Amino acid sequence: MKILYFGGQKSGKSKLAEAKALMLSPKEKPTYIATYDNSYNDVEMKERIAKHLLQRQDTFRSIEEPLNLERIISKKETYLIDCISMWILNTLNQPIEELFKTLKELEEKEANIVFVLNDVTSGIIPLNKESRIFVDRSGIVGQKLASFCDEVYEVKLGLPIKIK
Repeated sequence: MKILYFGGQKSGKSKLAEAKALMLSPKEKPTYIATYDNSYNDVEMKERIAKHLLQRQDTFRSIEEPLNLERIISKKETYLIDCISMWILNTLNQPIEELFKTLKELEEKEANIVFVLNDVTSGIIPLNKESRIFVDRSGIVGQKLASFCDEVYEVKLGLPIKIK
């Protein structure tokens, strides 16, 4: 089963995605794939990461993988990818066809995968080129994910709205 949760920052999407991943894997810990590239040396983000690791240490196996998501998922287990938005940011220098290739591989994996995506496509067109590329890719990748996911939820204020 493939499931997508998308919404704004701090909308509650990760919490709902975690609960879904745990529901899909009642007998063993699901794998939490964290996509943040820790090379930015952002102290506040490091604190967030440490807090999140502590919160989920008893319920998830955690793996940090900023680029090659398809290499991590190999078994008929449950995975949570949090978040696809960071993965998009990490791959901005790659041709979009490479992202499509990875998404196709994830679609074909015989595993439960719960995706988390920030919705950044509802605002104005950004002024700088890199930001426009990021927003455009977020919308395109979101469409691809929604097309093959079995369930799609928009999250607002901690409430999931089932779209598919």
